[in-house]
Amino acid sequence: MKPLRSLFLIVGFLGLATAGLTAAEKPLNVVFILADDLGWGELGSYGQKKIPTPHLDRLAKEGSRFTQHYTGAPVCAPARCMLMTGKHAGHAEIRGNLKVQKYFPEFDEGQYPISEQAVTVAQVFQKAGYATGAMGKWGLGPVGSTGEPNKKGFDLFFGYNCQGVAHSFYPPHLWRNTEKIIINEKPVPGHAKQPQGEVKMDDWIGETYAPKLMIAEAEKFIEGNAAKPFFLYLAFIEPHVSMHPPRESVEKFPEEWDDEPYRGQNGYVPHPRPRAGYAAMISDLDGYVGRVLAALEKAGVVDNTLVVFTSDNGTTHPRSPTTHFHVGGVDGKFFNSTAGLRGYKGSVYEGGIRIPMIARLPGRIPANAVNETPGFFADWFKTLCDAASLEAPSGLDGQSLWPALTSGKKQERTAPMLWVFPEYGGQVAVRMGDLKAVLQNQKTKTPGKWELYDLSKDIAEENDISAAHPEVIQQAVALLKKEVAENELFPVPIPGVTAAK
Repeated sequence: MKPLRSLFLIVGFLGLATAGLTAAEKPLNVVFILADDLGWGELGSYGQKKIPTPHLDRLAKEGSRFTQHYTGAPVCAPARCMLMTGKHAGHAEIRGNLKVQKYFPEFDEGQYPISEQAVTVAQVFQKAGYATGAMGKWGLGPVGSTGEPNKKGFDLFFGYNCQGVAHSFYPPHLWRNTEKIIINEKPVPGHAKQPQGEVKMDDWIGETYAPKLMIAEAEKFIEGNAAKPFFLYLAFIEPHVSMHPPRESVEKFPEEWDDEPYRGQNGYVPHPRPRAGYAAMISDLDGYVGRVLAALEKAGVVDNTLVVFTSDNGTTHPRSPTTHFHVGGVDGKFFNSTAGLRGYKGSVYEGGIRIPMIARLPGRIPANAVNETPGFFADWFKTLCDAASLEAPSGLDGQSLWPALTSGKKQERTAPMLWVFPEYGGQVAVRMGDLKAVLQNQKTKTPGKWELYDLSKDIAEENDISAAHPEVIQQAVALLKKEVAENELFPVPIPGVTAAK
């Protein structure tokens, strides 16, 4: 029997076999939603006061909200690698953002690909007979490389392959699997400056808005696969700049918020109402989540679908001391985007890596609960396999959060939590219980010394206690010696662990 026909028969059998079963008896569906550059304090359920997020707040009321959840890295590509492969930053193949063209000039877009040997969580679900879909931003290898989505477990991919192309919400094209789909004959650039003159919103609005196509594809996927188990990865691009939200979204927010335009001086494109524009992006993201939840209800699969929502890293960071605008025109202080945490995107301080995380599964995950279990992206591979009763491969770095999710109780950490990040000067962090050790600027001429913070008392990381606890720093170094393998593409010199290159 041909392999493709065999797959169709397996999937058809699964659909027939689940008919008439209760939610507890049916195979578990998974919808994993990943926001892009959404800060810890940018949802109502996490303290946001200015931007309404009713659908995500509803998700938190119907599920559990985690307050000590972390990304695997403070920027896009490595965070996604760690999420997909279950490896922490000491073992992950991709540990920073790296354009593919530097090593593979035959490609005209994309990031350095994960290898043929790398196994993703989607591949495990696909092998188990699940329909697998991904919509949004990929960033782990261009079409034709070892990292293209179809080679990494997804039956259907629709969206941006390249995170650079995703800087525009009106791009020239998106990808449907290996087919380049032209969506704008006159695309809007993701980067521009306008030092003088009136900044007009319409100058940066194009014909076809990519996010609308991607959320529609997600709804179609849910409807088309409701009769069989599915794994859906939704890597939305909001609120990553450029600031390109539709006019109707911007006009929901007060005109008096904005007393000056953003002129592109910190990268990306200008916007006449940057505060309203940024709020619009988060509001639109919340609306997409609402549409996903409605699609699950319409398909009748709410009770046997695990929904997870989180972000790939923290809010966009400042760039120039001469302006309050962050990169792309974001005003993180106006929105209290980090809710008092130190640092932003690109930093291993809490503001760069601590992220919102909400999970819902009716009858299995407690509703309206707050959970203080520490966890991060390397944990999700094991967690999702446990949730779906699938066998995870050996060699994963994380620990399953499934017991914490279903019990509603804080789970003790047994697997290491660490960040080894080669960019933004070269940074390292290790969390051990409530203590967090941090190294900064390890790839500069003035490398920093170890810092230590007690997060149970000092969530803002203001009081460095390293001088009083040298033994904890020694523990951090010993852990890094054990857990960090060399990676020639993404080296980070760590005193006592690795030598400078």
